[in-house]
Amino acid sequence: MLTEFGPDIWLGDGGEVAVLGFRYPTRMAVMRLSGGDLVVWSPVTLTDALRVRVAELGTVAHIIAPNHLHHLALTEWTRAFPNARVHPAPRLRGKRRDIAFAADLGDVAPDAWAGQIDQAVFGGNRITTEVVLFHRASRTVLFTDLIQHFPPGTHPGWRGVVARLDRMEGAVPAVPRKFRLAQTDRDAARAALRRIEGWKAERLVMAHGAPVTRDVAGMLERTFDWL
Repeated sequence: MLTEFGPDIWLGDGGEVAVLGFRYPTRMAVMRLSGGDLVVWSPVTLTDALRVRVAELGTVAHIIAPNHLHHLALTEWTRAFPNARVHPAPRLRGKRRDIAFAADLGDVAPDAWAGQIDQAVFGGNRITTEVVLFHRASRTVLFTDLIQHFPPGTHPGWRGVVARLDRMEGAVPAVPRKFRLAQTDRDAARAALRRIEGWKAERLVMAHGAPVTRDVAGMLERTFDWL
């Protein structure tokens, strides 16, 4: 179901997704634009109850896939909301040739949500190119995979050891070690981070971890100190 997170933004938790035996919880966001249209970010598995609740909030006009790893639920969402435009992060278009995409997301917001949702491309990473969003009305920045937070003890056995070494599991949110090592263009990452910090977000949402509602600026500074 959806939970109101701030003005014109709702969060919805989906089921877990298994990747190499690691269980990732999933989270989506729905943002309502000034005209009433909805923007769905990183959609999770679409249940009947979720479809009804989303329709109660407005018309699904835009669906955002914020990196090329978050695409598993796109087919069911495009079938349920065939008039919605699907906006892909770079590198997804070639992976999902079955979907009719709008233009790739970049640093400049499309006219549909310009002035209401800002965006920054966190490029130069071998794993994925993530587009980070900022919902102005709620002062919320949205990360997908670049920041993760699994509480200690989430993964049993050897996977727990790997998760801790990777920094995907720990006491505080962090950029997993694999993403740090994959960041071949640090200048591009620093440019994106400067843009993100300039938004002065008061809340932070990540797809894999609990939202942060305190000292977001300090958390971002600590999380990206490796840059």
